[in-house]
Amino acid sequence: MTKEQMQAQVETVRSKMQKALQTAGRKQSEVLLCAASKTQTAQTVALAAELDIDLFGENRVQELTEKCSQNAYAPKPVHLIGQLQTNKVKYAVRSASMIESVDCEKLLFAIQKEAFKQQKTMPVLVQVNLANEPTKGGILPENLFSLLQAAEQCPNVQMKGLMCIPPKEENEIRQRRWFEKMRRLFESAAEQGFSNSKMEILSMGMSHDFVSAILEGSTMIRVGTALFGSRSSLKF
Repeated sequence: MTKEQMQAQVETVRSKMQKALQTAGRKQSEVLLCAASKTQTAQTVALAAELDIDLFGENRVQELTEKCSQNAYAPKPVHLIGQLQTNKVKYAVRSASMIESVDCEKLLFAIQKEAFKQQKTMPVLVQVNLANEPTKGGILPENLFSLLQAAEQCPNVQMKGLMCIPPKEENEIRQRRWFEKMRRLFESAAEQGFSNSKMEILSMGMSHDFVSAILEGSTMIRVGTALFGSRSSLKF
């Protein structure tokens, strides 16, 4: 995809974002546009970084480190939005601006240990599996607060909010109910008063449902296909 084609796609997504925010009575600055750049080349990402995109999101640590080594994202930040194995934590902590897929204490403590080694503080989001779908990562809603409690023991980790990938619904009303449920959980987490958990970011909504997510309170949407077209077969 050329830069001009991507520019047109970005403008289309931004227009839809603007209309959704107006409908919800929200400010334009309230939602970040994360370009999910899985399988995209470093060259494509570098072109996209020149457009009206706030940040990038990578699903795989290997792609993240490879593109970082080529300075593809500059000057935009990049988040790890895919599942993270503990044996790859050191690479994610080194390269990502934020890890959005923390879903258990084991991973949380591994990030704390590595962030301490690298002498940095690592911003993270907790991924929530709203419908207990076995094919998706994420902590169950009923276990969220215990994980936030565990984060109180992690001075090198900053809990910044929540992320989810809800079930895909054909009906917009049912889709919005999942996002509403997530927003209520987000608000409830904020009310707990944990000193190391600042509920600032609610990352939800992708190419097929980001309008519904914005209407229900998302502060970050992760859009891939709507920006780059269908996934390529590129592998690193």
